[in-house]
Amino acid sequence: MKSSQSRPSRVGRNPFVHELKFTMREKIKIGLMSVTVFPVRLLLVSFLMLLAWPFAFAASLGRSEFVLEPQSWWRRFIDVCLRVIMRAMWFCGGFHWIKVKGQQATPTEAPIITVAPHSSYFDAIPVTMTMCSIVTKLESRSIPIWGTLISYIRPVFVFRSDQDSRRKTVEEIKRRARSGGKWPQIMIFPEGTCTNRSGLILFKAGAFIPGLPVQPVVLRYPNKLDTVSWTWQGPGAFKILWLTLCQPHNPMEIEYLPVYTPSEEEKGNSALFANNVRKLMAKVLRLPLTDLSFDDRDISLSHGPLQIYNLCSLLEFNQLACRLGLRAESTHKFLDEQARRARKLQGDRLDLKEFAQFLNLPVTDTLTQVHSLFDKHGDGLIDIRHYIIALSTIYRPSKSMETLKLAFKMYESEEDGQVLEDDLASILEIMLGVEEVELSVLFLSLDGPDTGKITYDKLRHFIEQHPFFIQDYLDFKNHPRKSCFGKPLSCNGESHNKDV
Repeated sequence: MKSSQSRPSRVGRNPFVHELKFTMREKIKIGLMSVTVFPVRLLLVSFLMLLAWPFAFAASLGRSEFVLEPQSWWRRFIDVCLRVIMRAMWFCGGFHWIKVKGQQATPTEAPIITVAPHSSYFDAIPVTMTMCSIVTKLESRSIPIWGTLISYIRPVFVFRSDQDSRRKTVEEIKRRARSGGKWPQIMIFPEGTCTNRSGLILFKAGAFIPGLPVQPVVLRYPNKLDTVSWTWQGPGAFKILWLTLCQPHNPMEIEYLPVYTPSEEEKGNSALFANNVRKLMAKVLRLPLTDLSFDDRDISLSHGPLQIYNLCSLLEFNQLACRLGLRAESTHKFLDEQARRARKLQGDRLDLKEFAQFLNLPVTDTLTQVHSLFDKHGDGLIDIRHYIIALSTIYRPSKSMETLKLAFKMYESEEDGQVLEDDLASILEIMLGVEEVELSVLFLSLDGPDTGKITYDKLRHFIEQHPFFIQDYLDFKNHPRKSCFGKPLSCNGESHNKDV
């Protein structure tokens, strides 16, 4: 699968991975703090959170989630009490001095505040300091104690079980943002997930669809040892809490940037609006732009015997597939049905119109881009099996053997269940995201005569017996064995083989 170059391949360091390495001195310090300061801090933080609960509960009684009633004096008093209690809680957690730069705009000046980078649950600090509303999943309301505090700030709840959730969430954001300052400001983390702050990933469009002025806010944790980052691969929630509470002091900076008023073009193009704000924030933070999104996290963290070697083309395909809704409808049953239909074509290649008919979709620019990714020979025709293998890969990136088995169903001979060497090379090119796979080393290493064919069971057994299968038995363009330099890197800059 080739890249259309429609999406830059700037990926750099994997933003969804956070690894902590401690010196012996740091380990000793953490050990001493664990038996002295940590228990005291944890007790104080827990006490203050419990103290805040009855205030939030009382203020939330009888209040509608959709109608904004006048703020009575006693609710204003509770608001002040909660801000004081929550600031004391963060102080007891080691966030003694929080440096604030700039000034928060009023709701009429900027109804939406966009905050980045989002890297930790400690990013709740600016929320508790401002009592802005947030966008959060409905399940968070059920969290003991903390759920009541979340409900107090009148968040926009996302109903993930509702297929129409995204539209309803955007409509509610629009309704509040266009209230003329009657509703509290909405604080949104447009990245949509936590990263390690190595760069800004793609912003979701929700905060920018209303086309109203936003105030960008950037967060910094300038501590030497990063114990706050809570990503998809790295220390868990409690370990992050433990390590952070064991630090003598946890510095944090909050910088309010000038209000960003969108141009007429940006008002009509939320993606452009979001990207321009992202560029501005990245410049202030002096961070690179990372062309990954929340939807790419599983692909960038793939693991297994046939883990994705080069992410670039598959990431581009994933973005296009999400835009067309293809990934959302992908299930094991759906993929099996697609594979069954593809097998009936017996390798016949499809033009763009036939491809659209196969997917039951209209011909659009996005579909044309997807088709071009698989136009291997540049003749306007594609092998639909390549598309299905790629779709299965992005749907279940860490279950490569299931994708391999699906591919064999489309390619194998009815007589003996074997797949030709050239067909297997094409399968692996798609799954690994590489070019020009050559399998002579693999077939020479198999038991028995070299027939140029192999069954799924035989290949699966061989892969299970050889954990470094990609490095030792495959040859492809830019394979590390072709160079005398080091270990394989995917385009996200992370080594997939930690033992090499």
